[in-house]
Amino acid sequence: MKTTIDARTLACPQPVVLTAKALLNHEQVTTIVDNRVAVENVSRLARAKGFRVAVDEQPDGFHITLSRDGGSPILPSSEEPIELISCQPSEPGKLAIFAASNCLGEGSAELGERLMAAFFHTLKEVPPLPQTIVLMNSGVKLTIEGSRCLEDLKELAGLGVDILVCGTCLGYYELTDRLAAGKVSNMYDIELALFAAGRVLRV
Repeated sequence: MKTTIDARTLACPQPVVLTAKALLNHEQVTTIVDNRVAVENVSRLARAKGFRVAVDEQPDGFHITLSRDGGSPILPSSEEPIELISCQPSEPGKLAIFAASNCLGEGSAELGERLMAAFFHTLKEVPPLPQTIVLMNSGVKLTIEGSRCLEDLKELAGLGVDILVCGTCLGYYELTDRLAAGKVSNMYDIELALFAAGRVLRV
């Protein structure tokens, strides 16, 4: 079965996310993108899953055709830098994510907010889901109306992820009445949740 995905104009990581979903149910997927960064990202995903990759640059964009060849997933090239975080696979319900800022990384605040939105949007596509998400300091701003992360946090909560929002932080930023996702929590409960997790990922 074949399918085509038009991912032109879509910001990272949408071309990869849409392609990954399509690869689950199709033997051949053609993803159309409008930039070379997306070509590299989609191609890397496909090769890792054992798909052949053919790229055809056309006037309307890059057509990336991914075909299942029945082979084993291809490991990344030794030329690609790889950071080994853990040799042990994460277990469902054993991971907590700790966000103490509404930005991901340092530098441009606008870019940081976009990256944080992309992180939470992609999170539900990378199993297993975390057991808990803890939001403190300016990280609580991710839970209010108008946040780029709001709908994804609501969806994660609907999938069973416990979202703990620091009540002291909400009060400091005068956002208590604007909370739209997760539940108000306190330092005691937050510490219990973090200590109970097998792993804590800070973003």
